Amino acid sequence: MASSTEEVVALRNLCESDDKVDVGIKVCSEEEAYCLYNKYALSRGFSIRKGNMRHVNGVLRQREYICSKEGFRRNEDSCNLKKINNLDTRTGCKARIRFTITNGIWEVTHFNDMHNHELADHEERHNLRSGRKVLEAQACVLSSMVSVGIKPSKSYHFLAKESGGIQHVGFTQKDCHNYLHSMKNVMIKAGDGQSVVNHFKRRQAQDPLFFYSVQVDQENRMVNFFWRDGRSKLDYDLFGDVVIFDTTYRTNRYNLICAPFVGINHHWKNVLFGCAFLLDETTESFVWLFETFLEAMGGRQPKSIFTDQDQAMANAIKKVFPESRHRLCLWHLCNNAKKHLVGIYGNPDFNAKFHKCLSGCLNEVEFQYTWNEMIKTFNLQDNDWLNRLYKSREKWCTALNIDIFSAKIKSTQRSESMNSVFHQILSTSLTLIQVIEYYEQKAEDMRQGERDEDFHCKNGSFTNLINHGGILGHATTIYTVRVLQMFKEEFFKGLGMNCIEVEKDETRLLYELNKPSSKRVLKVKFDKSDFSISCTCKLFETLGLLCRHALRVLLVNNVNQIPVQYITHRWTKNARKGITCEPIDSHSADEKSSRLLRFSELNHLGLNVFDKGSFTAEGTKIVKMKLMEALELIENDLGSTTNDVAIELHADANKVADPPCVKKKGLTNARIKSQLEKKKRKKTKSAIPSNMAQKKRGETMEKTNYSHT
Repeated sequence: MASSTEEVVALRNLCESDDKVDVGIKVCSEEEAYCLYNKYALSRGFSIRKGNMRHVNGVLRQREYICSKEGFRRNEDSCNLKKINNLDTRTGCKARIRFTITNGIWEVTHFNDMHNHELADHEERHNLRSGRKVLEAQACVLSSMVSVGIKPSKSYHFLAKESGGIQHVGFTQKDCHNYLHSMKNVMIKAGDGQSVVNHFKRRQAQDPLFFYSVQVDQENRMVNFFWRDGRSKLDYDLFGDVVIFDTTYRTNRYNLICAPFVGINHHWKNVLFGCAFLLDETTESFVWLFETFLEAMGGRQPKSIFTDQDQAMANAIKKVFPESRHRLCLWHLCNNAKKHLVGIYGNPDFNAKFHKCLSGCLNEVEFQYTWNEMIKTFNLQDNDWLNRLYKSREKWCTALNIDIFSAKIKSTQRSESMNSVFHQILSTSLTLIQVIEYYEQKAEDMRQGERDEDFHCKNGSFTNLINHGGILGHATTIYTVRVLQMFKEEFFKGLGMNCIEVEKDETRLLYELNKPSSKRVLKVKFDKSDFSISCTCKLFETLGLLCRHALRVLLVNNVNQIPVQYITHRWTKNARKGITCEPIDSHSADEKSSRLLRFSELNHLGLNVFDKGSFTAEGTKIVKMKLMEALELIENDLGSTTNDVAIELHADANKVADPPCVKKKGLTNARIKSQLEKKKRKKTKSAIPSNMAQKKRGETMEKTNYSHT
């Protein structure tokens, strides 16, 4: 008689060459026993399930596997419609296989292959239950595809195409949906609201600079929350002079408002500073959000913040960002003008004057003259909307904001373009955690795009411009590709301008410039002693790039390089190198924000030191030695002040509940209408709409904050 090992090997060879099963075949484990019969069953066209097993003195001695159609279902409760309507697949089939276990060897001792039902054809066998299983590799593909916004059905068909047909996938489309649904349930096992908090805690453990804050109502339901990662904080330190904030879309089953904070990086691309989801658009909610954002960014206010025309948002900005210049989106203003100036907005002459008031004037005098002329010419003295618009002119007229940096932005459409990206996944069926993970994936994609742009800047050059020399050649070595294109446009447009010296006082010169076909005259002051230059168009103050008029004057005076004081670091190729944070009064923020700011400053400085030290072995040795010395000094300092140092621990006393649910009828993630657009539509019903009632409830709702950093 052959040994057990030889018998098992013989069995495996048999299984590889033939699907025949008979009495006497042996295997060495329960898994192999199941696989043996299941493989045979699938080749014949039936499914199996586990049957009876017998124990002797607590040890398994026999195990049966039976046809899935064995036996009959018990009589179901006639009142249970769900079970009554289910198809009955049992036919009392007697087909089975029995294994007897001796010394760990599983031997087939009984085999009945007689079925009382029709077997599945080859094209139908992929539906057999025991042969359907989502493998780990397939599960990873499905999860990855769904996480980037591909529908489950399309993900399944992709696997089918890769496998050579649906019959070779190994599971059905329904199994695919069930698997993804089970994964979603695992993800939000603690509840949608608590799952978000748990996700933030995990991110915080991985990223020391990660920040989040959650606001709950009296019933401990999540109503508003904000988060940003450490990279967003570093981005804000560098590019946070301009912030675009827009509440364009509502999302998911809770009808929450998606409110991303967006900026512009050195490649003129969008950069994310953080994101919030709000239950309503009340002043109270915006105040909480802006205060939270300010805390997350170490108390540093942006120079300019762009929003749409929302009064609640304006009230909150005035309170929280007193040092920032609040600007309104011109795109929204133009849309509102179409509604409030019906019959006149289509007039070409009016449109020309109106748009000149918005963004075509150079100074306040020119704006005032153009506005008065427009009002008088078209007899609009009694137009209420224009009168209200004029009172807020400091927020939308570019001529009144040429003294502050704004990157020459005129609308919030940069933020809305972000929402158009999110639009493909912000649906009512998604959980909050899925939306957050999708946002984080999009943020990473944007950052990878920035790294790609950095690579192209470092590994390519405009040889013709470098050979050209002068200021243009110098700009090629400094600016990123996109910013260089803007600089070139200004440079070449300046070449065709008339430049006349009208005044000279030792080293200080005054020039007047104009286009040959224009009467508009720009004045440029230039000092040869320190190369300081200024123009009445104020392009450098608003954009950070020298204007065509200043460049023309520098060219006339044979200046071949951009003066160092006019190289704005945020637009350069090396924008991320040597980052330093602007000092902020520690008394202006609480201790937590001050500690966050100090950590950020040290992190920036450390990255710069590590980058330079890693070039040589000697440099690395110096950095390590000095770090050890600094660590010893810090530990000694902390040791003497241990009693004075307090560490704030955040612990959630109660589980955070899901946000209040809203009716799905009519719910959409389309762009939210502005207040002026809403007023235009007169309501015929006397009842207050559910979303307005929800807003009123939010105004009186007592809320609690959970802020973690």
